[in-house]
Amino acid sequence: MAGKRQGRVNSSVRDELSEIIREVKDPRISGALITISAADVSADLKYAKIYWSSITDEEGKKEISRGLRSASGFIRRRLAERLNMRITPELTFICDDTIEHGTKIAGILREIDAERQNKNESEDKTEA
Repeated sequence: MAGKRQGRVNSSVRDELSEIIREVKDPRISGALITISAADVSADLKYAKIYWSSITDEEGKKEISRGLRSASGFIRRRLAERLNMRITPELTFICDDTIEHGTKIAGILREIDAERQNKNESEDKTEA
């Protein structure tokens, strides 16, 4: 049963943070398209790792990270107002590069597939 509760808490925190991020007035955050991909709240509800992603360059991600760290107090206070939790967790923001990593892997696989097709076509021509 604890697993279901933990999942609901993680999901609620992620959903609320997705909306709260839009309220932050810091230009490093408000000017960027930020997606909250996951929230991992500890069992005692004291800490939460918030995984975010954004389609921008490395310098842009560093600026967003600084902005999130700077606004974490505001974000935590808004989270406490929205969620009825005994303890509002301390937030740690972590850049999630899995989307970019997946895109790179997909590109590599496309290249391999294209090479295979070219190889098969050249073998077919030599046989004919």
